[in-house]
Amino acid sequence: MSNPVYLALDLPQLDDAKALAERVRAHVGGLKLGLEFFCAHGHHGVHELARVGLPIFLDLKLHDIPNTVAGAMQAIHVLEPAIVTIHASGGRAMMEDAKAAAGEHTKVVAVTMLTSLDENDMIRTGLSGTPHDQVMRLAELAEKAGLDGIVCSGQEVGAVREQWKDGFFVVPGLRLPDGQKGDQKRIVTPRQARDDGASVLVVGRPISRAEDPVEAARAIEATL
Repeated sequence: MSNPVYLALDLPQLDDAKALAERVRAHVGGLKLGLEFFCAHGHHGVHELARVGLPIFLDLKLHDIPNTVAGAMQAIHVLEPAIVTIHASGGRAMMEDAKAAAGEHTKVVAVTMLTSLDENDMIRTGLSGTPHDQVMRLAELAEKAGLDGIVCSGQEVGAVREQWKDGFFVVPGLRLPDGQKGDQKRIVTPRQARDDGASVLVVGRPISRAEDPVEAARAIEATL
């Protein structure tokens, strides 16, 4: 992959999302479309963004009983996404069925622990250990389920890479050294995440909310 940066395009207006994608397309390697975008624009919106000519990452974080997730995966097959996310906490059977239902050229990756969560959040939801422990547990389960890789923060990707040599690792929650954290808690820089083994770097607000998105995308690209 020549440019591992995928721009998160969770904008409410389809025209705005497409215009931003067109502006920065020379400085990113793909487009990430999440729940907000998909709920607002559906298949039509995905088809429109695909016209930009970059790989599409559908960040839908599917999490349900195995049969339902497999059905949802089949429903988006026609969109030919390069990457689709499911939740590792859905269990091994759900992950296996999701992978079996995915398109031949679609990478299925499992979300381990959201980058907006920390150890205090884990305690409140009844989980023991540290975020690192939880990510490592779920990464091992995802590998056994036959998935292509996982989503984790840049703080864990190096350790996961040691455990899963040929895995495909998506890292969100990235910020430049002088950037605002927003609602993210477990963050690193794009350069650090890439050095530690990230396959895809998901960048949203540092580009989409910048005064000059093209310059912001170019600056991130230059650090890699």
